[in-house]
Amino acid sequence: MKTYDIFRLSLSHVKKSKMRSWLTIIGIVIGVAAVVAIISIGQGMQESVASRLGSLGADLITVTPGFSRATGGGGFDGGRGGGSTSINLTDKDVNVIRQVPGVFYVNGMVSGRSDMVLGTEKTSVSITGVDPIVWRSMVTTALEAGRYLQAGDSNAVVIGYSLAHETFLQPITLNRPVTIGGKTFKVVGIFVQSGGGFGGGGDNAVYMPADYARDVITTTISRNTFTSIMVKVTDPTLANQVAADIITKLMPSRHVNPRTRDFTVTAFAVIQQQITSVVQSISLFLAAIAAVSLLVGAVGIANTMFMSVMERTRQIGLLKALGATDNEVMKLFLMESGLFGFVGGMLGIFIGILISVLVSIVGGQAIGPGGTMNAVVTPQLVIFALAFSIFVGIISGVAPARSAAKMNPVDALRFEQ
Repeated sequence: MKTYDIFRLSLSHVKKSKMRSWLTIIGIVIGVAAVVAIISIGQGMQESVASRLGSLGADLITVTPGFSRATGGGGFDGGRGGGSTSINLTDKDVNVIRQVPGVFYVNGMVSGRSDMVLGTEKTSVSITGVDPIVWRSMVTTALEAGRYLQAGDSNAVVIGYSLAHETFLQPITLNRPVTIGGKTFKVVGIFVQSGGGFGGGGDNAVYMPADYARDVITTTISRNTFTSIMVKVTDPTLANQVAADIITKLMPSRHVNPRTRDFTVTAFAVIQQQITSVVQSISLFLAAIAAVSLLVGAVGIANTMFMSVMERTRQIGLLKALGATDNEVMKLFLMESGLFGFVGGMLGIFIGILISVLVSIVGGQAIGPGGTMNAVVTPQLVIFALAFSIFVGIISGVAPARSAAKMNPVDALRFEQ
């Protein structure tokens, strides 16, 4: 028989057993839809995370007081086991860091909390004192209105979106005087809504020159000392190397060794890589779980094909008696099982894309401002899903097809159901 004739014969039997065929196909549809939806959503999550982590700045490094040997210096846990948070960073540290090759800007920062008063309303806010000269070149969040801090600013602040629009009954507008820590400041800039961020742009934060921040923060911070130092490197690809060089330079300057080290240096690029790696692992794990449903669909196809072989025993005997070879009989059943995989794959891809789009819409609303969650359906994913579903269908039909091909035509013709 010609391949085309074998295909038509397979297709006619699939059409004849509509209910059983559709029930078999549904098993593949569920598996493929789950795999496509999870992989596309996972890739969308990775892009969303990368977009949101972009506010960290891959070219930024932070230096904080305190060190924990348990974390290998990659994190900060309050100074247990290796340092103390009472040891602040100083102007001397800032000057040492400036001398490190690859360092572009250095911003000594002062952080804490204070009370903010607007009219008769009062709230506690996060205060960050910065060096206005370099802060503009390091901040990664855009402004909704106004300007950034400038050199020579006195009693000027830039505030987050939520603080300006949601915290108080009346929104805070540009040039509006506010009282922070008992001192009056003028709002010169308002950040866009960002959902928070490092390096500037927190929705509920207030940014002011560091000297003024020391005066209003409730915790006493001495002059020429900082709670953290932000560093911008000339090339993001050098961030890890520059971070290592900063550690090397600061240890002798602060008279510490690897055992007594009292500061932590963290490159934001490392944080991005770690979080992205976690998201990728979760996506692959979920995709593997979803692929198990394809195994269930494969079992369904095998069951259907075995039943089909039993029902068509006499037809098989007739075909072989008329000269059909074992290979042609195998092709007949493999094409039939492949059709189940093909139709199930096509429908599964369509439903999977639909699910991923719906989930991305709902997820985007849940993430909130500053981030997006768009499903990413690549041509490679579609081709892989379709090819894999056809492969599963064909493999599921191998055993039934071999069973049919090995039948003795005389015994098959005498078979009665």
